[in-house]
Amino acid sequence: MTISYDKFDLKQVINASGRMTILGVSKVSESVIAAQRFGREHFFEMSELAVQTGKYLANLLKVEDTQIVSSASAGIAQSVAAVIGKGDMYHVYHPYTNRLQKREIVLPKGHNVDYGTPVETMVDLGGGQLIEAGYANMCSPEHIEMMITDNTAAVLYIKSHHTVQKSMLTVKEAAEAAHRHQLPLIVDAAAEEDLFQYIEAGADLVIYSGAKAIEGPSAGLVIGKSEYVKWVRLQSKGIGRAMKIGKDNILGFTQAVEDYLTNGSESGDSMKERLAPFVEAVNQLADLQATVVQDGAGRDIYRASMKVNGKKTAKQVIEELKAADPAIYTREYQANNGIIEFDIRSVNQAEMDAIVQRLKEIMEEE
Repeated sequence: MTISYDKFDLKQVINASGRMTILGVSKVSESVIAAQRFGREHFFEMSELAVQTGKYLANLLKVEDTQIVSSASAGIAQSVAAVIGKGDMYHVYHPYTNRLQKREIVLPKGHNVDYGTPVETMVDLGGGQLIEAGYANMCSPEHIEMMITDNTAAVLYIKSHHTVQKSMLTVKEAAEAAHRHQLPLIVDAAAEEDLFQYIEAGADLVIYSGAKAIEGPSAGLVIGKSEYVKWVRLQSKGIGRAMKIGKDNILGFTQAVEDYLTNGSESGDSMKERLAPFVEAVNQLADLQATVVQDGAGRDIYRASMKVNGKKTAKQVIEELKAADPAIYTREYQANNGIIEFDIRSVNQAEMDAIVQRLKEIMEEE
């Protein structure tokens, strides 16, 4: 039976918002599909599959161990549970037990963001008690350390464009602060592209999304110190049971990491080159002014930033772009400032032309 948008009465989507969960994140390659197919067509000892793929990826990433989980969010929850329980089986079966009081997870206040769900929700799910350090616009190593108590289990750091960027301590500084108190540092680097630098900066556990920069299937990856990763793996008998990942996605994701390390991702220079004619075309339209801008968190990602100056507001244009078929999704974070951003990493030339044509129609409508 043929699968199509029409079969389920769905609109097509042009994804100019980036690697976003609400749109299915990213596409996967033929090699990843082949690895998933092998997984679907065969059986495995699942506990051994987790250990052996973890060992294989650890060798590629030059870390002590890794564990594939169902998502980066699951990685946060299971990592929090891991550092609280420290391998204790009673805790695995009773994750919210009062027997263990060392549950505080210290996080810079500007990192307690909503990335689709609040960071604190995943900390709660893991049985942690979130303790905010510093202020919304500032957090130093001293701010972290003044919040550490005898009940602190770990320090958590969110490396993301969603978080406050100014006046924030670095991952290295957070690791040093945590280690001065014999505590682990957990780094959520879900959408980040560098699979090495946060471990090198001193993090004990680092969490990545499988389907964002790596362009794999729905999955997450926890890498780091062997003892901590072992505790994360143990969560499959506890809260991780509700977050389990299938054999096909384990193998597909493993292949995606291998491909990513070999091929990398599209360079910023390539994005700028592809954006140039798009920006030029948008600038021919009435009441729109576009430029090329770099990702706010400093990643090698470039986007078109479009200022809406006419009768319609940026929010109105965004809603009209979504309303058509195909629905065009953009980055909406600066809509209140009259700005719409277009991330073209998953957009081909035909789709870029379609976006320009749709913008022309919207701006000409009365």
